[in-house]
Amino acid sequence: QVQLVESGGGLVQAGGSLRLSCAASGRTFSRYTMGWFRQATGKEREFVTTITWRAGTTYEADSVKGRFTVSRDNAKNMVYLQMNSLKPEDTAVYYCAATRPFSPVAAPTRDYEYNYWGQGTQVTVSS
Repeated sequence: QVQLVESGGGLVQAGGSLRLSCAASGRTFSRYTMGWFRQATGKEREFVTTITWRAGTTYEADSVKGRFTVSRDNAKNMVYLQMNSLKPEDTAVYYCAATRPFSPVAAPTRDYEYNYWGQGTQVTVSS
């Protein structure tokens, strides 16, 4: 079992930056591929980015490529989402998620590929 807690959301102007953090419980954090998803009001939850357990390989949605960067610190059981050049369309609740241990999926982008979810943190980008 993994428990995930996001933090770092808030209100920012367009063009600004935010860094989201996700704290994970447990002593086997390094075994989990971690992902970030977001859900805007009235829309379906969508994939943002992922970082694998095996080699720390990252993969991003086209909508955030070049602006968002995911990273992890296995020693601290933390995963981060650095968001730069924010746009109003980035406004959403952002969720941290973890796959099952040692997931063989190279780049999990579907929410059903993740087993554990945080409660979400709101990011609002004003124009």
